[in-house]
Amino acid sequence: MTDAEVDSKMEEYTSKYTMKTSNIEAVREQAKYEVGFDKFLAETGIGAFTDTFQDLYGLKQLPGIAAQNLMGRGIGFGPEGDYKIAAFSAVLMKMAENREGSTGFIEDYTYDLTEGEELELASHMLEVPVSFAAIPLGIGNKEDPARLIFDGVTGDAIQVTLVDMGDHFRIICADIEMVKQPKPMPKLPVARIMYRHKPNFAIGTAAWCYAGGAHHSVVSTALTKEDIANFARFTGTELIIIDENTTEADLLKFCGRKF
Repeated sequence: MTDAEVDSKMEEYTSKYTMKTSNIEAVREQAKYEVGFDKFLAETGIGAFTDTFQDLYGLKQLPGIAAQNLMGRGIGFGPEGDYKIAAFSAVLMKMAENREGSTGFIEDYTYDLTEGEELELASHMLEVPVSFAAIPLGIGNKEDPARLIFDGVTGDAIQVTLVDMGDHFRIICADIEMVKQPKPMPKLPVARIMYRHKPNFAIGTAAWCYAGGAHHSVVSTALTKEDIANFARFTGTELIIIDENTTEADLLKFCGRKF
């Protein structure tokens, strides 16, 4: 790659994002990665990719803003070698094109267990898609990787994952409500979204686990469970839906379910 190509990518970053770091070289390192990804994806005709922090093969940083910016352009991504979510997110982002809302990869991170107000915090080490940003995007900092930091959008959404059941694939789709984080999180140096499970925290989280839900998923405010049901029907993929109608009696039915 050339210095001019990296300069052009840096101009793109500075035009789109608010720089909140003096470590411009860390950001420029990410720009190099994205230029390289752009060329690789174009040459191979690939629409999704994955990486893993154990195998960076000489990279100084784990791809952060490089991966986030690519997801913002509809390129599928799965961290830690998760090829299923990389491919699945690319498909769902394509399905969501020209619709209002956000769609992209996310990871279950931790819970706020305030009684009666239980929430889930979803994030990742770095690679939360820019489409979920509800505030100006800031670039924070093997080397400390440059990444975008922001709070998430709000509204009704779905959380969807694709799991390998050994002899078939299973799609799990859960209705969720994305909410504003209740308090500032100045010590969380990554982007994040927060949401409420349906029909409630206890049943929603238990149903996800009983069904075999993965900690990597795709969240969308643009798609609905009906869209996912159509995709499952077209592809002949098993589907489990978790929504307001899910009851405690349904939980055991999800274990080992196959049809």
